[in-house]
Amino acid sequence: MAGKVYLVGAGPGDAKLITVKGLECIQKADVLVYDRLASPRLLKWMKPGGEKIYVGKLPDRHTMKQEDINQLLVDLALEGKTVVRLKGGDPVIFGRVGEEAELLRRHGIYYEIVPGITSAISVPAYAGIPVTHREAASSLSIITGHESPDKLDHSIHWDKVTNATGTLVFLMGVAKIGYISAQLMKHGRPPETPVALVRWGTRADQETLTGTLADIEEKVKAADFQPPAVIVVGDVVLQREHLMWVEAMPLFGKRIVVTRARSQASELVDRIEELGGEPYEFPVIETVMQRDADKQAEIASALGRLPEYDWVFFTSPNGVDFFMRHLAQLKTDLRGLHHARICAVGPGTAAALAGRGLIAEELPGRFQAEGLIEAFGDQLQPGQKVLLPRGDLAREWLPGKLKELELEVTEVDTYETVVTGEDDIELVKLLEEKRIHAVTFTSSSTVRNFISILKRMGLEDPLTLLAGVKIACIGPVTEQTAVEAGLTPGLLPDEATIEGLVQELCRWNETTRLR
Repeated sequence: MAGKVYLVGAGPGDAKLITVKGLECIQKADVLVYDRLASPRLLKWMKPGGEKIYVGKLPDRHTMKQEDINQLLVDLALEGKTVVRLKGGDPVIFGRVGEEAELLRRHGIYYEIVPGITSAISVPAYAGIPVTHREAASSLSIITGHESPDKLDHSIHWDKVTNATGTLVFLMGVAKIGYISAQLMKHGRPPETPVALVRWGTRADQETLTGTLADIEEKVKAADFQPPAVIVVGDVVLQREHLMWVEAMPLFGKRIVVTRARSQASELVDRIEELGGEPYEFPVIETVMQRDADKQAEIASALGRLPEYDWVFFTSPNGVDFFMRHLAQLKTDLRGLHHARICAVGPGTAAALAGRGLIAEELPGRFQAEGLIEAFGDQLQPGQKVLLPRGDLAREWLPGKLKELELEVTEVDTYETVVTGEDDIELVKLLEEKRIHAVTFTSSSTVRNFISILKRMGLEDPLTLLAGVKIACIGPVTEQTAVEAGLTPGLLPDEATIEGLVQELCRWNETTRLR
């Protein structure tokens, strides 16, 4: 039985501007056929094992001819697969969706066209340019600018188009900007008519160049302004001076890699997006329940003696989460800890406990294991019993120090940290093109695994590729691991929290803007 093809508009570039239905299609696809203008972040929403096929085009070369793409969709569907053809912007606006749909129909293959947000309106909006405005333009034309001058003259009636609407939007026309400007002036648009080119709109690379029909070609050449870009012609361009909003955001212009486990990355990803940056999720670790039988037995034994402990030290939100999971799995009553004092390293860990109805002892000062000893050292007495639930890669400093103070320490590895992450050619390409601005590390394991995965992808010297990329570490322990790995950390927040890391990124971006 033949499968089904969804012809989906990916939107203009910002991954969150895809429609709900478009995202649902990606999540159920067996195969994703995508082009250059679709955000690589969207690929990460595919189900495990889904196949990705790149068929994108560049101005000077095509990865695959359109006729071959059409046939590819047919062949995949005839194999019984659910196929998503992901196209930048809206598939029915210069997206050649009609050709793809026609061949599918001829072969009796079911398909759906899922509209997307076209770059013709969204990209100008992100540059502070409304394509209509009650005082400047009440009508809009969307025109292709990609063809050769001969084809443009054949497909565009310049004498009619030039003054047909208040705003003219040309898609894919950077290389022809001189010819387009000349034709518009020839057919009646004043030379002083405002023009804007918005490159990579809605993304971290967004760049806007403004001028007039008379001087825009010269400005494009002087700035070496490259495609892809949307061209806006008309008085609405003047609104940009008053309505610029994206450029004013604290992290505008920065593409930031988030290496945290996907299950924990949402807070950091959301904050980067809220502040105008573009997060690139590349989780390099995942945390899982302890799988070793002997260690499971140790956990069961330790949790079976809850009333004996004088202290319980939680050093991470993961430690809290997996401790609670083991309690539930073993059907052990948390009230057994009624005698113990519960302490947490860092506000994130304290918040994880509070979310489960446990208020941790206040921990001033450093948000790391050393802070526990600084805060409670004079209250730790020889012979007291300490439960230390944590991960398999946790530092040995804390249990070692507690034993030096002659406390009885029960240390249990409640979870494992494993290397994860698929090979990501898009990330390598962005690093090679110097389009990654920062990489964030929230633990030592994210540092080690990030380097390891880059090497696994065939990069013999990842450090060279990371030259010029700002390395942001959540705390001094992670920073030290980065140094040992050969990296040069440049950002370290005063407070070892996600919010502290975000604020440090904002300060860095503000500094770079002022240069």
